[in-house]
Amino acid sequence: MNMLFPLVAVLIWSVNAIVSKLSAGAIDAAAISFYRWLIALLVLAPFVLRGVWLNRHQIAQVWWKLLILGLLGMVLYQSLAYYAAHSVSALFMGIVIALIPLLTILLSMVLLRLAPTVGILLGSIISLVGLSWLISRGHPGQLLAQGVGKGELMMFIACAAYALYGVLTKRWALTLPNWQSLWVQILFGVLLLTPAFLLTPDITLNSRNLPLVLFAAIPASVIAPYLWIQGVLRLGASTTSIFMNLAPVFTAIIAVTFLHEELHTYHYIGGGVALAGVILAQRLKIPLNGKIK
Repeated sequence: MNMLFPLVAVLIWSVNAIVSKLSAGAIDAAAISFYRWLIALLVLAPFVLRGVWLNRHQIAQVWWKLLILGLLGMVLYQSLAYYAAHSVSALFMGIVIALIPLLTILLSMVLLRLAPTVGILLGSIISLVGLSWLISRGHPGQLLAQGVGKGELMMFIACAAYALYGVLTKRWALTLPNWQSLWVQILFGVLLLTPAFLLTPDITLNSRNLPLVLFAAIPASVIAPYLWIQGVLRLGASTTSIFMNLAPVFTAIIAVTFLHEELHTYHYIGGGVALAGVILAQRLKIPLNGKIK
């Protein structure tokens, strides 16, 4: 039963990749980014606002850290994904999102001094090969001549930003309760997103885009994080993180079923190889010095 918590969370986030793709033709990226976090902020306020006020002096001491986390997790990660959705498929988004655990490991080596392992080295190389195959649609040689597309690059930067978010969260180890910390991050995210929102020519909510905004705001931004935290508490962080490997599988099934996106050979090969690299980096713990701890 405990496994259902991270499983449902990953399913919700996979559906949200589809929502991001659908939003590309229904609402401006700046608008959905702003509305999403504003609604999440208002939904969570009755539950956390009193605690935030009581801890206001503690928050004042670490406000800049919460600002950076809000920038990485609520602004860069989500906004870039919405912009990327204009030119990349939901399938691609789901596969690249699955690389976040590997990017987290690589950044942890720099910021948390995580000891390098054979798995990290081999997994990074294998995932890079798979990602190159995926981006080039089975013709990696074309990357040298044409480079990486704007949408692909934005999606990769978005995932790197979220990986950095996770690493900094662990490094700073803020003593604030999780939901209070998250609420203040969302508050900063909304403030940072406001200028782009005000400059957007069309911010209209209608019957077509409102369901997308509401799904992104409540299930993806409130319910899924709650379920994920419960999974970590019950199963541990390492076990829970493994469930993220299901994200590209769920996304692929939903994208093919509801968006009628086509699965090509390069999706199977590139996505499979990239995911294999992620799993190898997570599971093979042999240190590079050859001594098993």
